[in-house]
Amino acid sequence: MGLGVLDDTKLQHVPGTATLDDDVQRADAAYNGRLKHDKSGIILVPQPSDDPNDPLNWPLWRRDLILFVLSLLSVIASTLSPLLAANTLTLALHFGRTFTAVALLTGYHLLGVGIAGFIFVPSARVWGKRHLYLLGTVVLIVSSAWGGASGRNYASLLWARIFQGVALAPFEALVNASVGDMYFVHERGKRMALSNLALFGGAFFTPVLVGKITHTIGWQWTFYMIAIFAGALLPVVVLFVPETAFRRDDHLNTDTATTDNRRHEVGGQELETQGATHSQHSSFEEPAHDASVRHLKPDYPNSSVPAKASFAAGLLPFNGRKTDENFFKLLLRPFPLFLHPGILWACLIQGTMIGWTVMIGIVLAAIMLGPPLWFNEVKTGYMYTGAFVGAILGFILAGVLSDWSAKLMTRRNRGIYEPEFRLVLVLPQLLFGCAGLYGFGITSANTARYGWFWPDFFFALEVMGMVLGAVASALYIVDAHRDLAVEAFTCLLVFKNIFSFGLTWSGYGWLVRYGIKGPFMAIASVQVVVCALTVLM
Repeated sequence: MGLGVLDDTKLQHVPGTATLDDDVQRADAAYNGRLKHDKSGIILVPQPSDDPNDPLNWPLWRRDLILFVLSLLSVIASTLSPLLAANTLTLALHFGRTFTAVALLTGYHLLGVGIAGFIFVPSARVWGKRHLYLLGTVVLIVSSAWGGASGRNYASLLWARIFQGVALAPFEALVNASVGDMYFVHERGKRMALSNLALFGGAFFTPVLVGKITHTIGWQWTFYMIAIFAGALLPVVVLFVPETAFRRDDHLNTDTATTDNRRHEVGGQELETQGATHSQHSSFEEPAHDASVRHLKPDYPNSSVPAKASFAAGLLPFNGRKTDENFFKLLLRPFPLFLHPGILWACLIQGTMIGWTVMIGIVLAAIMLGPPLWFNEVKTGYMYTGAFVGAILGFILAGVLSDWSAKLMTRRNRGIYEPEFRLVLVLPQLLFGCAGLYGFGITSANTARYGWFWPDFFFALEVMGMVLGAVASALYIVDAHRDLAVEAFTCLLVFKNIFSFGLTWSGYGWLVRYGIKGPFMAIASVQVVVCALTVLM
């Protein structure tokens, strides 16, 4: 395989590996000649079917429009998790509760995300994703209006927060998988960065606005505004976000195949490929010979090519099963996948950094509201400006590096693309993320000396590292295990939210018992070890 990626001794072809070797291509010219490519000559991975309803056959502008709408909704939905970050003192006084009780309004919300995601993901595998996007939007509207109207009833607000977690789950769990549904490998990097920016960038900008809104018109309006904006987007989702899941013949999913010894039925003609005579082709590379730039023969006889679905049919929440597997079997499938090395690595790389970010969010108010700074909710909210800038810079860096580094390493690896090339993004995660954690612990422990700027600066670095890890893990999962991507994202969703839920129980206690610096030195050291695990991948 090359470039430090070990060869597999059991599979002749490893899922996600795509080959474009000149010698192999010449030997396999008969097969290569049937591969579909785009106008620039890039071979498409995975191969689209001839069905006009296949999302891979939709115009790029339509796919980008769908992703844009989902990203807008993700921005709104992602505001739910940090919605109370700047209002800790306000809510503690309003309800007469401790800081930990207020933190648990976020903790149980995250638990709701994890539990709902665990149920929603197998539903997406069986019936598709559209019905869950619609359900999530409706629950988002209702639960946000409920939260704003909860008055002084803490239990009512707590349940509203749990249902807000249910509303967030489809967007947090499925949007990245929709990117895998709609785009070829060479198109995914920047768009995966965009979808993650929507989920994380919106979350970090929320407290900047929430503090000012709370100070001006009351914390209830932070809930009402979410309900209003989500309500405005509901008809857009109904009209412009069709089902993205599609049942495609296995031989077309060239990024998920596991062996080179297989027989294909293409346009009624059986093809047999053995060993090196069949190769997957990197969509990062152009074919070496003009003779190979031809299209696959039709997957269907001319008389039986499926008709293009009508606009009205696309409005239905369901358009058929996407798999014949049992729902309850799929429901239980993520549990053993926690032991899958690649998925466990992704859970740790993404989940731990998200957990540390949540912890910073819940303790930030306690640090800034007290002496010597005495910040109010407005100034505390402004502290998230650094995190938002860090998220933007992180996603710009991820968007630039993700596809560029993969293309460069593919060329250096003699045309062989490996999903492990996505792991390069962990290096800047280690640099920025761990430096941010160490720096935040040191500077926030002595705000009399360092003031507010340096904790905010290191918070920005930590968030940069978090988003780089999120993009790296998401791209690796989609490229290496696209056939398990939905279940893998379930594992990520459950792990990061339950891990973050645990930190909401413990965060304030650690600060009271051990101070600020000690816990963050330990947390940063743990993250260094987690990043070092990438070497084993």
